[in-house]
Parts: sequence; C-alpha cells; structure tokens
Amino acid sequence: MTTLEFSYSLHKMSKSLKPFALKLTRDMDDANDLMQDTIVKAFTNKDKFTDGTNLKAWLYTIMKNTFITNYQRMIRRGTFVDTTDNLHYINSGDSLIENGAYGDFAMEDIQNAIAKLDDVYKTPFMMHFRGFKYHEIAGKLAIPIGTVKNRIHIARKILKEELNVYKNKN
Repeated sequence: MTTLEFSYSLHKMSKSLKPFALKLTRDMDDANDLMQDTIVKAFTNKDKFTDGTNLKAWLYTIMKNTFITNYQRMIRRGTFVDTTDNLHYINSGDSLIENGAYGDFAMEDIQNAIAKLDDVYKTPFMMHFRGFKYHEIAGKLAIPIGTVKNRIHIARKILKEELNVYKNKN
C-alpha cells in the first residue's frame, strides 16, 4: 500500500475511531488528543501494517494500547519513591486522614434506618445488598422478579428519605 493510499484509508477510518476514543477518555479534548496520537503512531508504523488485513482493528488496537500507556504514565507521575529508611512507595496524591467518628455515626444512622424497614422490603433489600441477583431473590422468596425489583426500589426510597431526616437533624 502506498503512502497516499494509507493516508486516505487512515482519514476514512478516523470517523469511526472518534466514538471509541470518547468512550475511553470520557472527555472531548482527551479524545481528540488520543485520536491524534493514534493517527501519528499508525502513520509512523505504516510499514508494520500488512496490506489486506483489517486496518480498523489495527487502529483500534493502537488506540487502546496508547490509552492504557498514557493512563499508566499518568498514574506513575503521581507516585514517588520515599528515600527514608523504610523505602516505601507512596502515592503523592492528596493525603487525607479522617476521623472515623463521623463514619461510625453515619453507619449507625444507616443501620437504624434499615432496622425500621418492614420485613417485606428489608428482606429483598438486604439480600440484594449481600450480592444476590434479582432472579435469585425471587426464587428464594417465591415472588415474581418484578415484585423483587419494586420492593428493593421502595426500600431505597424509604432509606433515602429516612437518612435525609437524620442529615437535616445535624
């Protein structure tokens, strides 16, 4: 494939790469940067592309690998090596030490609100909270799956209202 043909094919494929870049980055500017990096890498490595193979898949792979590399580089930038005697690797991001008392009070409020729920709502809610799927809850409680979903929804709504009451008291 000549450089002109390759360039034309790249230009044609760039429209289908844009949504994938946006899905990876979730930001339009970052997606445009990722697109540009992908096109540049593809063009500089055009000799590695085998004519007759899937150009779109090749470009998607380049884009995905570029995104992963950039992400890892960004994470590494936030980490430094501590040269004290312990030689720990510390993430230099915002260090924050919180007092656990507030969390304990909030957890107590949540447990009190759950305890106030009727068993009709509490049982499916707690089962779902513990990781059961809707169809598993429906089978164990011998009720329709729609009823399970409805009861969990109502339990969440009641808990939200109850916890807002606690929040407004403080």
